[in-house]
Amino acid sequence: MKIAYLSTFFPFRGGIAQFNALLYRNFEKLNISVSAYNFTTQYPEFLFPGQTQYSTSEDNADQIPTQRIISSINPVSYLSTASKISKEEPNLLLMRYWLPFFAPALGTVAKKLKKKGTKSIVIVDNMIPHEKRFFDEIFTKYFLKNTDAYIVMSKSVEKDLLERKPNAKYIFHPHPIYEHFGQKIEKREALQKLGLSEIEGIENKKILLYFGFVRKYKGLDLLLEAFKNLDDSYFLIIAGESYLSDSENKEFQSSLDNHPKKQNIDTRLRYVSDNEVNLLFSAADANVLPYRHATQSGVSAIAFHFEVPSVVTDVGGLRDLIEPYNAGTIAESATPKAIQSAIEELFDKKNEINYGENLRIFKEKYSWENLAKKILELYEEIE
Repeated sequence: MKIAYLSTFFPFRGGIAQFNALLYRNFEKLNISVSAYNFTTQYPEFLFPGQTQYSTSEDNADQIPTQRIISSINPVSYLSTASKISKEEPNLLLMRYWLPFFAPALGTVAKKLKKKGTKSIVIVDNMIPHEKRFFDEIFTKYFLKNTDAYIVMSKSVEKDLLERKPNAKYIFHPHPIYEHFGQKIEKREALQKLGLSEIEGIENKKILLYFGFVRKYKGLDLLLEAFKNLDDSYFLIIAGESYLSDSENKEFQSSLDNHPKKQNIDTRLRYVSDNEVNLLFSAADANVLPYRHATQSGVSAIAFHFEVPSVVTDVGGLRDLIEPYNAGTIAESATPKAIQSAIEELFDKKNEINYGENLRIFKEKYSWENLAKKILELYEEIE
């Protein structure tokens, strides 16, 4: 069995590259021959909203050995990539799909390899992105036409897939837990290392964490509104790079500057390096995902690793992550009032629900090794 894994790996950074590295290593543990093929150009710099696409010395990136051969914006590279991979005669082409922007590149490689007898399986993060573009449906249709089977990680993505390809072969497997950020440490130590221990009474406060990129659809503004009505026993940490537009950033900064509880808010509006992640989640009592819409969330996978319960809005597949495992609470709508109520409910229930134990059960059931085995089983079905 030979797998060609075409996606994003080191030196690119972010959750998708981290996911791919962990899955790659688990194929190795199963003694599966796997070769990683990487991008030369992932996004053109003018289309990338953050500071950099690349890992830094502060990231604990697993430097998977890859061949950097495909450019998202160079059609010639689509053909040369297909030719290069074809010469290795893989049984399976494994890819990730998170933006239709990549459909021409990845779909073309899959199409060319299909003619050579190589089957394709796609791990689908989103069928259609949260921030839509006019070409999304056209590109996605092309991609689905040329690929064979799929892994979906949320019920909302399952629904999106079947609406576009009713006869699709697929399996459902929740997002495994990120495990490369180190272990949880004592809350007091984490607060000290974060420079927050000087705040009076901080160790006894209920610390909420908003973690990840700041984008309009992720609803940080809703959380800030909800936070106005929580009592002074709560403290909010906001950690993540802003992907807001200039006008949105200005509005966001104004809401922070004029927030009545700003003395209980700590902001770190920058990319968070891997070696800071365990400090933030060790300090947190709850992870909050106040999203307006979503599919699944890689942030919740980090929270699960550190056994931190989550408060999520009832959008996309977020309920699927929480409800079956009693791993937090669900705001019935993406509104400040509902988010506030869900936060208060989580802390009210902490004495009767062992969130940590529930999260440990999830981690055992949906491991990286289990996902690797499911992909191999799905391959057998499409043979």
